[in-house]
Amino acid sequence: MTCILYKIYMFYSNFQFHTMYTKNLLFFVCVSLFIALLPSCQTSEKKSERTADSASVKTYISKTVFGTADNQPVDLYTLTNENGVVAKITNYGGIITSLSVPDKNGKMEDIVLGYDSLSGYLKSTPYFGAIIGRYGNRIAKGKFTLDGKAYKLDTNNIGNHLHGGIKGFDKVVWTATPTEGTEPSLKLTYLSKDGEEGYPGNLSVEVIYTLTKDNSIKIEYTATTDKPTVINLTNHSYFNLTGGKADVLDHDLVLNADKYLPVDKTLIPTGIKPVKGSAFDFTTSHKIGERINDAKDEQIKFGGGYDHCWVLNRTTKDSLSLAATLSEASSGRKMEVYTTEPAIQFYSGNFLNGSITGKGNIVYKFRSGLCLETEHYPDSPNQASFPSTVLKPGETYHTITVYKFL
Repeated sequence: MTCILYKIYMFYSNFQFHTMYTKNLLFFVCVSLFIALLPSCQTSEKKSERTADSASVKTYISKTVFGTADNQPVDLYTLTNENGVVAKITNYGGIITSLSVPDKNGKMEDIVLGYDSLSGYLKSTPYFGAIIGRYGNRIAKGKFTLDGKAYKLDTNNIGNHLHGGIKGFDKVVWTATPTEGTEPSLKLTYLSKDGEEGYPGNLSVEVIYTLTKDNSIKIEYTATTDKPTVINLTNHSYFNLTGGKADVLDHDLVLNADKYLPVDKTLIPTGIKPVKGSAFDFTTSHKIGERINDAKDEQIKFGGGYDHCWVLNRTTKDSLSLAATLSEASSGRKMEVYTTEPAIQFYSGNFLNGSITGKGNIVYKFRSGLCLETEHYPDSPNQASFPSTVLKPGETYHTITVYKFL
């Protein structure tokens, strides 16, 4: 359109006028054409700008086929932010399969344990990266009583019920809804039916993963029920800030907790105890390997290291506050954990023994990954002094946890 206007101008400029009347008349015609064509010219230019802008828009979430489970399609979603941080999440178990973040030199590396393909997750797995439910952690002997009625759950760990039972939320296919944007998100929904793994009530669960602009993974959990039930959802990612180059014993950890829950031989809590003066005091920074092999500490012996729940120091109930800080000097990576939950389970990878070969053919040896699982207390349904994990009809379960990388 600009070219047409230019030609009108050149025609007028080069025309050989015989009379002033002819010149004035042609001038009038050219100006009229210019005025008539100008709006369409502007529209055309704006359209071109929109087309150029559209061509430069980046896709922040994509989907690929990952396989099938329970005769249902399983997909892998890749979330990317503007800083190049990449999180890969599958709708099988809501598993974070990969999380690539920069080191001190800007080099991106995957800092969570897992498998390259779905087949690894379908075999026996220590809950790598998964959503855990209905009840994260342990319920003693797989039993609890609610409103006068006794419930029996599947027992799958030293006679206790662990992480939702034999087929918990980590082993089901969720319905996925991706949302595009500079902070891409993946919504996962699942209906846990009345009686599943022994739990009462039809439980509607929603988990939203969001990769934020400040290099955080935000996890938002929501659930409702049609019968009174118990619920304790968490994520079971195994972190190694070296990118798998070493074990986690040289990582530095701070836990915002003055108390923890000591356990019996089967890792069921026996009460609440101050951390001061013990190997469980992470109120200031300590290397994970500094006291982890203290043979004199009965709790270290019971857990085979750290596999305990810390009671977080909270000033306001249900507010998002700092729970833990994990850092590793050689990579320069640092992770902060924020949560609305009252507690955090620190597990130091004590049951990893070299029998699992993970991503990139890396053998996961003893303590090659650690977990920081935000939660309510283990065995709360059987311990009245612990914060309640009961969810009733008409109520909404809602918690948020954020893993922020600096």
